[in-house]
Parts: sequence; structure tokens; C-alpha cells
Amino acid sequence: MCLASPRASSFLPHRVVRELAAAVASPVKKAIRGGRSIYAGQVLSFGVTILPDPPWQRLVELMKLAEESGFDYGWTYDSHVLWQEPYPLLTLAAMNTERIKLGLNVTNPGTREPTVTASAFATLQDVSNGRMVMGIGRGDSARRVIGQKPVRVADFEAACAMLRDLMNGRPVRWNDTDIELAWAKGRPEIPLYVAGYGPRVLAIAGRVADGVIIQLADPEIVEWIVGQVRAAAEEAGRDPDALKVVACAPAHVGDDLADACEQVRWFPAMVSNHVFDVLSRHDPADLPSALTEYVTRMQRERYDYSEHSRVGAKHGEQITDETCDRFCILGPPEAHVEKLRRLEAAGVDQWNIYLMTHGQEETLRAYGETIIPALAAGPAQPAPPG
Repeated sequence: MCLASPRASSFLPHRVVRELAAAVASPVKKAIRGGRSIYAGQVLSFGVTILPDPPWQRLVELMKLAEESGFDYGWTYDSHVLWQEPYPLLTLAAMNTERIKLGLNVTNPGTREPTVTASAFATLQDVSNGRMVMGIGRGDSARRVIGQKPVRVADFEAACAMLRDLMNGRPVRWNDTDIELAWAKGRPEIPLYVAGYGPRVLAIAGRVADGVIIQLADPEIVEWIVGQVRAAAEEAGRDPDALKVVACAPAHVGDDLADACEQVRWFPAMVSNHVFDVLSRHDPADLPSALTEYVTRMQRERYDYSEHSRVGAKHGEQITDETCDRFCILGPPEAHVEKLRRLEAAGVDQWNIYLMTHGQEETLRAYGETIIPALAAGPAQPAPPG
């Protein structure tokens, strides 16, 4: 039985969603002291992904605001041609924040030699006082814009297993050579999360990673992915419940749903690149139709990486409002609370907002002042009888 609500529930009138969630959201006030969340018993954590666009000061400014607003994680992209080099920016973010964890969402083991990436993260773990987290995938924009394909699945698994050990000060065997970052020992563990959609990569997350990164916010698809990862972990003799689940997508807070869809139409188009790759290697019958059906109406050749993750990207014109609503979180604060509850039920531990929309400060503040406190307060309680 599906833990998440049926897909159709995404399209409840937002007036109804508001009434269902108002008892949760309205009485709760912001509760942040010294940049630290004091929400008792909070299960869902919150992250934000910020493009490494110039000027570099903007990324630092938004990371600081996210921390002040109660977010737990600050991420950025690693696509060195389309945007600025992320490692100096992560260093600056570490020097200008105190609590928020920092990472790449996501790097890959192809454009950077993996031992270099391990050393960079181990160094940043020192600079940040133990606040780093690594997200890693096979490589999309970072590889394709330099004429390379995503890293082969077998090579990807070997690199993930090696990176997880090497960056945490454990010895590895790599290129038939024994390697160890002796100076990286004795520090807090840097977790490694694998990003993917298809069964083979999701199995890697279950076998060798600390968690999985899912780039969409459809509870039905999320639950299927979580099931794939946990099954692989159990088969490998690992504790499936120990793996963390990060769901990432744009969020837009407001009542104008037409405008919200225009803000995020680029995102399902971006996801389609990965879905097309998965379909080239797997029988569609083995995949959830909620993930695959929408790409049958798309032309992959229309995707323009120069507009990757950009509001107004022309390739987004292929995406319907229904897909925008399923893959993202849109609407008034109460709609965000309602959908985040369903994502929690599907297994999500962290909700990571892709902040590639207009009104970035407004989104962070809406979450800090209303949505995060509402989720921390727990589900609305039914009124007493009589």
C-alpha cells in the first residue's frame, strides 16, 4: 500500500489545503536563537541549494540568510563551466556561517579526479569545523557541456566507495596504489549521498552511501525510490533505516499558481535528461509511470544547457502545469506544509529547496517564519468532541 497520498491529491484546491493545514501553521511562531533551531522533536530537516552564479557575494549572503532562517543545510552546484568554481565559494560560506552544513549537490567523479575531490572535502571539513556533506552523481551538465557522457555505472560505484573512505581518513586501494589522507583522521564523518533515479544507481546508494538524493517532490515517485534504495541496503547487509533521504526541488510560496509554474517549469525539463538516460537502460515497465510518462511528450534535443536551471528556459515550454505541481512545492504556506507531510510519510529526511526562482529572500523567510515552525509543531490535532 502506498504511504504517500495519491497523485490526484496534489491538485486539491489550495483553499481546501489551507483549511486542512491551518491548525498546524497559524499558532506557531518562529523560534530561532543564535542561529540554532530549537524545535523539539523535529524530524524533517531543511536545506537550500543556491547557484554558484556571480557575484560570489550573493551565494554567501543567501547562505547566511538560510542559516538565520533555521535551515540546516546549504548546498551548491558543481558544474564548473556553466557557473563559478564551487570550492572557493564553499570555503567562503564556511567562514561566514556557524551552524549550517555545507555541500555539493552534486559533484561527480569524472570531471575531477576522485582523490582530489576527497582531499578538497577533507580540507573543507577542517575549515568548516566538521560541517561538510557530499552529494555525488554520474555527471550531467558538468560532463555534457565539455563533450563527455555521464560516468559509467561500475566506475561510479567504485569511486563512491573509495571517496567515502578516503575523505574520512581511512586508507584505500585506488589505481593499484595504497592511498591515505593521514591528516584527515579523527574528524567527524563526512556523509556521502548518491543522486539517482534508475534502479542500478539507486542500488549503489543502498550498498555504499549514507543516503540518497532525489531531485523531485512527487511523493509517489519518492516512495518508489526509497524502496529501491532500502532493498539494496538490506541485500548488502546494511541497515536500510540508517540511510538518509534528501528530496530536492524548487519551492515557490504564494497564491498565484500560474506565476509559480512559470518560475519552476525549467525543473521537470532538467529532470527529464536523467529520465531519458534511465529509459535507455531500463524497461519502462520496471519504472513508475509517474516518473516516465511526461517525457513521452518531450523532445530531448530541445534541451539547452546554456539555460540549465534558469527561470524562463525555452525547453521548459514542454512542461505542463500538472507536472510542475507534482515535481515541485507550490502555493501558499499551508500547501507546502501539507505536501511536506506527505514527503515525510514517503521516507524523506531532508527537504532541499532549489532556490533558482524569483523572490529568493521571500522564500527563505516564509519557510523560516511559517513553514519550518509548522512542520516542527507536528500534525494538527482534531478538535475535542462536544
